[in-house]
Amino acid sequence: MPDNIARWLTEHARPLGTLTPGGPPEDLGRLGDSLRDARIVGLGESTHGTREFFLLKHRIIEFLVREAGFTTLAMEASASAARALDAYVRHGIGDPARLITRLGFWTWRTEEMLDLVEWLRAHNRALPEDRRVCFVGTDPQRCADSVDAVAAFLRQVAPERAEDVRELEVPARAHPASRPDPEQAFLRRAEALAGFLEDHREEFARRTTVDAADEALEHARILVRAADLVTRSPDLRSGEDSVFAVRDRYMADAVSRLVDGSPQARVIVWAHNGHLAKGTYGDGVPALGSRLRERYGDGYYALALLFGKGSFLARRGHDLQGPPRRHRIGTGMRSVEARLAGAVPGDYYADLRAAGPSPEAAQWLRAPQMQRSFGAHVPRFVYRLHVAPLVPADHYDGIAFVARSTCSRLLPPMET
Repeated sequence: MPDNIARWLTEHARPLGTLTPGGPPEDLGRLGDSLRDARIVGLGESTHGTREFFLLKHRIIEFLVREAGFTTLAMEASASAARALDAYVRHGIGDPARLITRLGFWTWRTEEMLDLVEWLRAHNRALPEDRRVCFVGTDPQRCADSVDAVAAFLRQVAPERAEDVRELEVPARAHPASRPDPEQAFLRRAEALAGFLEDHREEFARRTTVDAADEALEHARILVRAADLVTRSPDLRSGEDSVFAVRDRYMADAVSRLVDGSPQARVIVWAHNGHLAKGTYGDGVPALGSRLRERYGDGYYALALLFGKGSFLARRGHDLQGPPRRHRIGTGMRSVEARLAGAVPGDYYADLRAAGPSPEAAQWLRAPQMQRSFGAHVPRFVYRLHVAPLVPADHYDGIAFVARSTCSRLLPPMET
């Protein structure tokens, strides 16, 4: 790395005194200054299986909730199942470990996530209802809970329609793009069901409660999005109509509903770095973060989390059911992570919006780089070569760098 880049990072990087949640917040003060005017903060991760990312994000969430008044944690997790976990976070209803296992992805079934959920519950316990932090899922896929919720509601208010929702069990459990449906039968059924609940909302609210009617309608709308998602094409040449673009658009819309629904709402978004980027990922897919930046300008702040070397969990190949396995990687030579590790030792964060970089530093911050990027699955053998393009200042507003990664700790399997 050129000396001027190292010098800029030395001046602007702020050491993290600890990654452990509950630690003194003073080292996060500058981060708080950077986020003062943000209504949405994206917390990214370059792997879904790094323990230190969970710990640091837990710390930052504590800080944002306590010191900056953030009201909602929105996760890249099942929008359907997250509603039950929100009931635990706000009201103490249910078993948090079991509810976490229903979020749709192995990545969240960890001790670290359980610790965060328990902290959110403890924080909310003594607060009035209107000040409690909410937990929201942004991803329409994996929505079997919505099938069950709508079926149960219809058995109360319209028993003759209760079996209609069972026709949507297939898309509710399917993976995105796994159910080609040229006739759009699944989508039409879901739209008809949501339309029926919307048309009769006032009647059904009188016969049950307003909250029950609204809850059933929202579950039905989740089924519409899910039916759309699982039948979309994975062909990137379809552009905005590809399953990847549609998924990020739905996740961005979920965040927008939270922000636009209340002038006091401030939302923390937890997702992979690729989704939180302010540009595109893959082969030009508009990211969730790009849509939020377009809608809210500097009101959206994207903080990427990167690591130097170590181990992380991921499934191997295309095995959708196999156990996550430990993968290891060194710092390397050419990635942006190698440059960050060489510039400043230890754990730190840097605000890429910070004023005053030299022309040379500004040029580097806006020059094409390569970042490591690992999802829930990684290819066998060659995963160490898996990188994604990056222009630091264009993709992110800040970077939090963790020197060493270790594997997240999975919860034990739940008995059925």
